[in-house]
Amino acid sequence: MDLTVLYRGPLASCDFDCPYCPFAKRRDSREQLIADRVALDRFAGWARAQEEDRLSILFTPWGEALVRSWYRRTLAELSRLPHIRRVAIQTNLSARTGWLDDADLDTLALWCTYHPDQVPYERFRDACRDLAARGVRHSVGVVGLPEHLEAARRLRAELPGHVYLWVNAAEGHTYTDAEADRWSALDPLFPYSRHPHRSAGLPCRTGESVISVDGEGTVRRCHFVRTELGNLYDGSYRAALRPRTCPLAVCDCHIGYVHLETLPLYDTFAGGVLERVPAATG
Repeated sequence: MDLTVLYRGPLASCDFDCPYCPFAKRRDSREQLIADRVALDRFAGWARAQEEDRLSILFTPWGEALVRSWYRRTLAELSRLPHIRRVAIQTNLSARTGWLDDADLDTLALWCTYHPDQVPYERFRDACRDLAARGVRHSVGVVGLPEHLEAARRLRAELPGHVYLWVNAAEGHTYTDAEADRWSALDPLFPYSRHPHRSAGLPCRTGESVISVDGEGTVRRCHFVRTELGNLYDGSYRAALRPRTCPLAVCDCHIGYVHLETLPLYDTFAGGVLERVPAATG
């Protein structure tokens, strides 16, 4: 079976202080960090054992995970397993990158977010250049706030041409056509992010070939539909996997709507759905 897994454990801390994020500068206690490490180790053990399946795994932590050694080690280890097709993680790229020397770069990929008000431009740009020099598959992006436009333009100009720069529409922000055109000049796929997608009753791969898993092993179809399908570790979720339509009115997050069968994004991102790398640039 080919299965895509979005994993989000109990980690809820970050080294950045973005004003729109509830986890900004939040610190997990020692006990919370231990619990997160235990949960990740359990998940990694499950992934290692699924030798008859072909797995693609995206880690979507609240906050920043790569500053934690257990995430760096786990991604490197999973990337070297023959039945893992892709292992990727969302990151602000603040952590050191030496751990990538131990990873299989044919399998590992990074989804990197630039926060212009949180990190010096040169530091982030140089981190991106380091990834490119190492040959790491990655995308780079920014939230489309007006105050981020010039920084995003500068970054696009200084990134290697093959690196995709994505733009997420800012939550709660309405774009005029002129504003949208400016962002689309940087990211031709921005129109997919500009408006929420009507999804009610439409076919979606989540719940069939894509699942979401939390630190307890609870399986849901995606991060945004709370109905439980079973548990990862007792295998009860497998009986629940089947074609499904979306029960929500709209889907407004890329990690959700990319799986809608009514959108062409599996073709657009063929081979790079998890790390958000379009086929044309990957």
